[in-house]
Amino acid sequence: MLGSYRIRTDLAVEARERFTEENVEIRGVEVKEDYDEEKDIRTTVVKITTENGAKAMGRPQGNYITIEAPNLSMPDEDYHREISQEIASHLSQLIDLKTEKSILVVGLGNQAITADSLGPRVVDNLHMTRHIIQEYGLMGMGEEKMHRTSGIVPGVMAQTGMETSEIVEGVVSMTKPDVVIAIDALAARSTRRLNRTIQITDTGINPGSGVGNHRVGLTEENLQVKVIGIGVPTVVDAATIVHDSMAHLLEALDEAEQKEFLEEMISPHLHSMFVTPKDVDETVKYLSFTISEGLNMAFAQVC
Repeated sequence: MLGSYRIRTDLAVEARERFTEENVEIRGVEVKEDYDEEKDIRTTVVKITTENGAKAMGRPQGNYITIEAPNLSMPDEDYHREISQEIASHLSQLIDLKTEKSILVVGLGNQAITADSLGPRVVDNLHMTRHIIQEYGLMGMGEEKMHRTSGIVPGVMAQTGMETSEIVEGVVSMTKPDVVIAIDALAARSTRRLNRTIQITDTGINPGSGVGNHRVGLTEENLQVKVIGIGVPTVVDAATIVHDSMAHLLEALDEAEQKEFLEEMISPHLHSMFVTPKDVDETVKYLSFTISEGLNMAFAQVC
């Protein structure tokens, strides 16, 4: 329908919804949904199991866990604690945390831009232990067993002159973590999911993908260690909003007329614009604490 214009989303659940709307069944893609009515939390697990499914979805094979929580952007500490527990639970399913692990958390994004500052803020709130354990041993933490956690905020290429992947690869080669967890801001297809959705995947992450600025991915293939990606959609493509506002009008046109209409109405310049909610400052602060607390809870689990 959009011709040369492509609706952008980083959420696997939204990519799957597009096929559902068109009544198209995709082989190699499994979907499981769960709704907790009491907590008002919907969890959708999209599992891409074949190359055919990966090609259709435009995403690597793996697990994509989406947590949708309508009140996630509200300053409710009890509710956010429940979301943190959900994050910790899903992480323990993707990572074997029953044995001691060395974990590197990478906060992707530009801390100077609020909508892109989620990753750095999460790292700021984490409980780092690697340096203490190396210096004083586990007894220095008062524990017999503990995961070694470390973090880095590599910045963006405009700040460092280096690919994020180059920086992370260097750190990984020196510190040799068992797993890398990359945190980044994403783009959504639907405005109702902005700042209300968390995606966790075991396929890694592509820095800058939320605004169409694709860099070399942080994946297991590139880093040679397991990579977990965690993201929250903080922006939506401006062209998507224009398209959605005209949805009813477009239904009255045939496909050729829709394409012509959209090409006239949606300026190419609009596709370089992204929109974020006006309260993004406060919301990103809440979200960063929620995710970091979920990570802290997960890392506290060791037998």
